[in-house]
Amino acid sequence: MRYLYLWPLLLTSCGKPQAPAGPPPGGTPEVSVVTLLAQRVALTTELSGRVSASLTAEVRPQVGGIIQNRLFTEGSDVKAGDLLYQIDPASYQAAHDGAKAALAKAEANVAPLQLKAERYKELVKSEAVSDQDVDDITAARKLAEAEIELAKAALETARINLAYTMVTAPVSGRIGRSSVTQGALVTASQPGPLATIQLLDPVYVDVTESSSEILRQRKALECGQLSHEGGQAKVQLLLDDNSQYPEPGTLKFSEAFVDPGTGSVTLRTLFPNPKLVLLPGMFVRTVLEEGVQDQAILVPQRGVTRNPAGSAMVMTVNADEKVEPRVISVSRTVGDSWLVTDGLKAGERVILEGLQKARPGTPVKALPFGDKK
Repeated sequence: MRYLYLWPLLLTSCGKPQAPAGPPPGGTPEVSVVTLLAQRVALTTELSGRVSASLTAEVRPQVGGIIQNRLFTEGSDVKAGDLLYQIDPASYQAAHDGAKAALAKAEANVAPLQLKAERYKELVKSEAVSDQDVDDITAARKLAEAEIELAKAALETARINLAYTMVTAPVSGRIGRSSVTQGALVTASQPGPLATIQLLDPVYVDVTESSSEILRQRKALECGQLSHEGGQAKVQLLLDDNSQYPEPGTLKFSEAFVDPGTGSVTLRTLFPNPKLVLLPGMFVRTVLEEGVQDQAILVPQRGVTRNPAGSAMVMTVNADEKVEPRVISVSRTVGDSWLVTDGLKAGERVILEGLQKARPGTPVKALPFGDKK
């Protein structure tokens, strides 16, 4: 019987249209918004690279012989001209002494010939000697003088070779381990270095950037979207443990060609290294200044979602205090915000909190972000 009593109620409910939904319980929902402002933003690019010494010199002998002494401490700082190795100089000293004696002999030979040539000049006037005799003595004197010049060159060569037995530092810097010990035999210009000296203050950091990214930056500068401040571009450094290196660096130059294998260009940056924190081969990340955008629009990342098509979108509060969805274009992150290239302008309000209540077209009460209770 109770089904009969319920039947009229069912007919009544099915026959009447449902009343429109009223405002949600509790009144107009509150949302937290941020009002967008055009601001000056320095845009940067993070690139990875490795440290290399600003100056590297491999120490090699220029004459052969036995190493008598190693005169430096491995891992120490040396100055250009410091004595590093002493090669046995005995044979080179003997060659030097022989060349010196040969020069003295050549000089002794030329003296009588010069006197004889002067006498012949007087005798030829009285026809006591023939012109042929004068020509012969003149030629002999010139040959003796040439022998002197040859002996001088041989003596200079011997002196240079003798000096090469003292292997000195070609540059200033920190010297590494020695590849030879006392008593080792070395040869002139051997392929393996005796030691390597590196200048570690300052140091280079070479990084690579794609050619397409460099073209994008150049176009942005040409059309006025970015501007460069005067001077060299500043570079910051992040170490392998994510800590920031305290000394700023500068961009020195970029290669004039693109690597065909990777499509990237090598950029060289220079960093001071007074405390020798940076060592050759160390992996680091550089934060390179691209330029400055004077009228940049930044929207916090927490306010940006993706629609089914994958496009970035935000919920805004329009002039009627209603929720309005907006598809936007973003190019990169700047801190915890997105840099907007299209779809938003200064003065518009973007919802950051209360998105679950912010349905398109519904009225909301907008409160500044952080003031919502």
